Amino acid sequence: MVNAFRTMLPFVFAALLVAPCLAAEGQSGSKRQQYVYVLKLAPRMQEAAARTEAESGVIGRHFARLAKATDAGQVILAGRTTEALDKTFGLVAFEAARQFMESDPAVEASIMSATLHPYSVALYRKMR
Repeated sequence: MVNAFRTMLPFVFAALLVAPCLAAEGQSGSKRQQYVYVLKLAPRMQEAAARTEAESGVIGRHFARLAKATDAGQVILAGRTTEALDKTFGLVAFEAARQFMESDPAVEASIMSATLHPYSVALYRKMR
């Protein structure tokens, strides 16, 4: 039961975080397919001090790409948990194709692994 809860936890977080961002979209009447991808650091990246300058540069490009896609309206939200690096995971909710996730610089460089899930908000609260 505990393992099932831990498996669902990223999706619960995504539901809570994505919903407010989608309120305006729900009013427009046209809903595009949404996805969420879950990112996990590769084991060798779980020690920040062990990262090379090149790996840190890839992580910077990963973040810059997500920021640009957010500005363009593709990414609904992106973030990570604030746990220790061996437990943390990131979530990206977006409206794009699988290729968007697969071309993430951190995924291409095997710094992070990513799993894609179709996603749709069922319940949400407005941001205060």
